[in-house]
Amino acid sequence: MKDIKKAVALKYEVKKDNAPKVIAKGKEKIADKILEIAKKENIPIYEDPETLEILFSLDIGDEIPPELYQVIAEIFAYIISKKEEYKED
Repeated sequence: MKDIKKAVALKYEVKKDNAPKVIAKGKEKIADKILEIAKKENIPIYEDPETLEILFSLDIGDEIPPELYQVIAEIFAYIISKKEEYKED
């Protein structure tokens, strides 16, 4: 069985949001577009199939559930470290 490409984009504004929110999600062509925009904007991409499936079950605009806080914090820490690498280049 062929894997279906999926992507989810999160956003978190410290002073505005209680938790990160799903701002985009999609399969196949939409996933490709989400990844294309991320690359164009130098937004690091993190791949984790298990977390992706959980996030994909949320609706756009939903905050992540508390049980994902630790995992998402680790992903955001990874992204921040990658952004620091981009600044050095």
